[in-house]
Amino acid sequence: MSNPRWQGVFPAVTTKFNADESIDAEGTARHIDFQIRNGIHGLVTCGSLGEASTLTLEEKLQVAKIALEAADGRIPVLANVSETSTREALRYVDGANRLGVAGFMVMPSVIYVADAREAMLNVRTIANAAQKPIMVYNNPVAYRVDLKPAHMAELADCEWIAAIKESTDDIRRITDLRNTVGDRYQLFLGVDDLAYEGLALGCDGLLAGVGCAFPRETVALYDLMKAGKFAEALKLYQWMTPMLHLDVSTKLVQNLKLIDVLVGVGTEHMRRPRLPLIGAEREFIEGIVKKALATRPVQYQSVM
Repeated sequence: MSNPRWQGVFPAVTTKFNADESIDAEGTARHIDFQIRNGIHGLVTCGSLGEASTLTLEEKLQVAKIALEAADGRIPVLANVSETSTREALRYVDGANRLGVAGFMVMPSVIYVADAREAMLNVRTIANAAQKPIMVYNNPVAYRVDLKPAHMAELADCEWIAAIKESTDDIRRITDLRNTVGDRYQLFLGVDDLAYEGLALGCDGLLAGVGCAFPRETVALYDLMKAGKFAEALKLYQWMTPMLHLDVSTKLVQNLKLIDVLVGVGTEHMRRPRLPLIGAEREFIEGIVKKALATRPVQYQSVM
């Protein structure tokens, strides 16, 4: 396998629902097209932000199919693998491969807090079955499973593992990874409000949340950082940061779907037990987003 060298902005796209909680295929496709037209470099379906935990395996495959048709070959579409057993993960990977996804983002373990031996074998098994490029999603903050730099060095002999989405919330991990594994993997920063810091330390890309509603602005941040225009990038990042904080929350789905509504690129329909925000919580998010829209940098503004 040749490493695809993924880089740039890969939003973890939200899954659009109708009021009855069925999948809104048209709304999902329209939102994906909006992001692609504004310059994103790839996307991931049905991650945490895509409400994977509320979707059946068949529904996840439906969303992957919608994304592939909407992308129409313009960008790579990755399917997130977050099944609760290796057996179900392999069944999902087989179905997504049949659809033609470009690769997979793989969570080492969910619900069950696997140790490193278990988590690494799970990743290896899925990667070898997929026979397509894999991005390992490391998020010990949310899922309590941590594949550290030494573990990723052990996995380096698995040819299908091409990238890491690092979401430890400790920016020192990026340098530790580079010092341990060099350029063996592409490194993506998975914490929205560490995007500037991650790119400054040499990350190859961003796995973005708020970028779903502000794709061109997020791509501009990436481009400015890669061009070494750090002061200009910092101003853009400072404008975005109050919204980026909203991705680092147990209510990230509610927060970001409300942002979609306020920007005009989506609805708040979601799968219960999640409910749209109300009261002071809602007013707080609305205030942040309305201020951001009022001060939005025109030169980077996403095109509807």
